[in-house]
Amino acid sequence: MSLRLEARGLAVVRAGREIVRDIDLELRAGEAVALVGPNAAGKSTLLRALCGLLPAARGEVALDGRALPAWPRDAFARRVALVAAEEGLPSPLSVGDRVALGRYPHCGPFRPLRAEDHAAIARAFELTGIAHLSRRPLSRLSAGERQLASLARGLAQEPEALLLDEPAAHLDIGHELQLFRVLDQIRARGMAVLAVVHDLQRAAAWAERLLLLDDGRIAAQGPPEHVLESEAAAKAFRVTITQHRPPGAARPYYGFD
Repeated sequence: MSLRLEARGLAVVRAGREIVRDIDLELRAGEAVALVGPNAAGKSTLLRALCGLLPAARGEVALDGRALPAWPRDAFARRVALVAAEEGLPSPLSVGDRVALGRYPHCGPFRPLRAEDHAAIARAFELTGIAHLSRRPLSRLSAGERQLASLARGLAQEPEALLLDEPAAHLDIGHELQLFRVLDQIRARGMAVLAVVHDLQRAAAWAERLLLLDDGRIAAQGPPEHVLESEAAAKAFRVTITQHRPPGAARPYYGFD
């Protein structure tokens, strides 16, 4: 994989208000990047703009050097997938039907699934551990189960970059650990992962790089220690952040006051 998803000078306006502005970022194959920031910083808006679901008011998003509007929608969707929190209200679809929609960019509308489509769906179920739910209606799932079904749909899409908006929302600790193990597995295979993560401790432990968004702008970016120990992080979250590293620990952990 040689993916390069980037934004240059990106600004997005919603309801007459500039939500994000002056965004410069780059995501490459195999990276694990956590997008962090306070509530209403513009994180969800930024993810949607990177997928072309929201237009740029200024600047641009490009995939492999080609501006996003120049990409056919299905071709872009074969490369980049978005998994949004909850993805709307539960529908009468079964979990299996929902996950199968991830194959739409590959097989097109109103066409039967091919052997490779069924194989991709099976791999997504195996990774997320929810094959036993495949026949259950989405309306009968818990919020956490719906999150995993949404992740399985994104994985079935077999993109080169996976963008996730609060993927751990509603998950208990066991399922949260499972989720981040899955993200580590797909990253090890070369997929780029950009995820909105609210738990700063989890973000620091999982990601190679943090992007701190505050008031619509990237206030800091780099290794987790660099970002979380910055004045920008203390200002954004309005807390004092203290690093602790017990002897022999591979990574520090953080206290918040």
